[in-house]
Amino acid sequence: MTLSPTPPSADERFLFGAAFYPEYRPENSPADDLDLMKAAGFTVIRVGESVWSTWEPRDGEFDLEWLRPTLDAAAERDISVILGTPTYAVPPWLQKLHPEIAAEPATGKPMNWGARQEIDYASPVFREYAERIIRKVVSTYASHPAVIGYQVDNEPGLVLFHNDHVFAGFLDRLRAKFGTPEALNEAWGLTYWSHRLTSFDDLWRPDGNSFPQYDLEWRRYQAELTDDFIHWQAGIVRDYSTPSQFVTTCIAYPRPAQDDVSLTAGLDVTAGNPYYDLQDGLDLVEPKAEPIGFAVSGVGPFFRQADRMWSSRQERFLVTETDAQSIGGHAYNLPGYPGQLKQAAYGLVSRGAKMIEYWHWQTLNDGFETYWGGVLPHSGKPGRVYDEVAELGHSLATVGPQLAGFTPDSDIALLYSNASKWALEFFSPLPSADHDMHGDPTAYHRIFDAFHTGIVESDRQALVIHDTQLPGLAAAAFAEAHPVLVVPALYSSDDATLAWLHDYVDAGGHLVLGIRSAYADERVRVRKLVAPPTFADAAGVHYDEYTNLRGPLGLTGDGSLALSPDARATEWADGVIADDAEVLATYDHPEIGRFAAITTRVAGSGRVTYVGTVPNPALAKDLATWLVPEPQSSGWSSSPAGRVTTVSGTASDWRIRFVFNWSRDEVTVDVPGDVIDAETGDSLEGPRSIVLPPRGVRILRHPAR
Repeated sequence: MTLSPTPPSADERFLFGAAFYPEYRPENSPADDLDLMKAAGFTVIRVGESVWSTWEPRDGEFDLEWLRPTLDAAAERDISVILGTPTYAVPPWLQKLHPEIAAEPATGKPMNWGARQEIDYASPVFREYAERIIRKVVSTYASHPAVIGYQVDNEPGLVLFHNDHVFAGFLDRLRAKFGTPEALNEAWGLTYWSHRLTSFDDLWRPDGNSFPQYDLEWRRYQAELTDDFIHWQAGIVRDYSTPSQFVTTCIAYPRPAQDDVSLTAGLDVTAGNPYYDLQDGLDLVEPKAEPIGFAVSGVGPFFRQADRMWSSRQERFLVTETDAQSIGGHAYNLPGYPGQLKQAAYGLVSRGAKMIEYWHWQTLNDGFETYWGGVLPHSGKPGRVYDEVAELGHSLATVGPQLAGFTPDSDIALLYSNASKWALEFFSPLPSADHDMHGDPTAYHRIFDAFHTGIVESDRQALVIHDTQLPGLAAAAFAEAHPVLVVPALYSSDDATLAWLHDYVDAGGHLVLGIRSAYADERVRVRKLVAPPTFADAAGVHYDEYTNLRGPLGLTGDGSLALSPDARATEWADGVIADDAEVLATYDHPEIGRFAAITTRVAGSGRVTYVGTVPNPALAKDLATWLVPEPQSSGWSSSPAGRVTTVSGTASDWRIRFVFNWSRDEVTVDVPGDVIDAETGDSLEGPRSIVLPPRGVRILRHPAR
């Protein structure tokens, strides 16, 4: 059968572009830059978010017309504009006039001026000035034909505020929530170390706090401050915006004072800033170095960032910033190898991105980010990166309209918990590199990523769902749509969440529990139940001891779970005793070997599998392969193996498949049926083989059946 090459109709063009700062290039005409952007297939730019002191050089003195030539030139070239509010970097005159608006990351220790995001955005004084500039800027340009949406602030949630009025607000929150000091004493276990309160005003400041219950409440409160600030800004913008214009903020997901689900609930669309290592960081074969700062390294963590952005609202999202060249500072230079920009962009698209914007257009010639590379180098003259971006832009102009309404597939769902992440930052079960007694604050992501990366590297696809999203979902319907649900390190959870998970199993779902799951309640009080709490009977196991592992341990399997030679248990071992469960793997160790590493048991109409360790990549791949023997990628084998992932989804009546070669070698991929090349429109009869060049990607489609 030969498929018709006619693409599906779509009224939504794909947004592709970069953050653009014409204010940093006064010697250059914005029209010249926009001509280059148009030639590269750009359809959108982001402007205006970084320069309050340009909008308002002195208190009450406004210059609102400097951006108009850029917007006019963009409109003339059919390039859309996302307009930012400039509240994340305050002008010097405001810092001098009101030094009390400085954020305090520790009580009585205000941040120094000279960077950005030094402001306590809960301050009523700051809000007064912020509202004035927001209204001035947005009212000036809301009716401009180029403006399609607004980004309020930028990467909020950087600082946990310790300012006096913030702490006073925290006390008010406790009074409203608990009512009496006695209720708070009971909830937080304040008998310990003689911390019982007789008045809320007796509560100590958070700087020296040693109670995990206090810490989790404090983190939730800080996230609420961020929600309030961003939703407040969004409300101001909506006083002027039109129904066709969206309002969002760009999320840096590692920010400490942020809950992405509640934050995006008050916005129109999720927008995020995924940064990742290029070069060997996007290679399935080469060993990965430890990432620096906020970037991630590895194909699995790269996809995890995209899956997290989808998860915030369970819908397509905007990428407001991502790597163009080196990102992360002057000592962290990893520009992409040829082909990786296209590969990475389509990786994000394949998991739900409907906009790709680079940070940024031209590499800056001064300032802190002088060596954070843009599409253009310091000279401002197009080079290899521009040429690759332009090639990608023209590809997206063809492929993008075919993705209207795109929904990615999933083979395995994973449960994500912001509360557990915060709790395990305080009570990390995993040691840090320097063996600090408090452990590694990134432990939650180390555990979560172990499972997620195994799913990706086994050529399976993940859906990330938040614990706070479960109440809106019917467990039985979710089990039918997502038969496997992995729960890594759900340390803090309320009884209703655990009841939902039991309902999921009863309805036929396969629940996979990782370490620390169900161990503590929503106030991080350890449950007084046999572990794993509430699941010991359903899982057919129990444990009452656990140990860190000083080194990886080999495993012995019983055959039903096929283990790779290099499969290892790492970091942790629960002392799991199998009471009424099939043991899938045990530890190859003279003492720890008396415990089960992985077990499984039929429960209700479903199954519960317990993983009592942190799997290394090989073990995580083995586990994913066992959980879903026939994934969405079945039939799409590759040679050599272990270099290709195929990511799929549905758009309208079409199935879309993205085939990625994450290696520096040419590979051959078996295509099991007739497909159409989404870039060229060529009809390809199958079954057949196609060749992918090093770091190549093909986008193929066929009618949904």
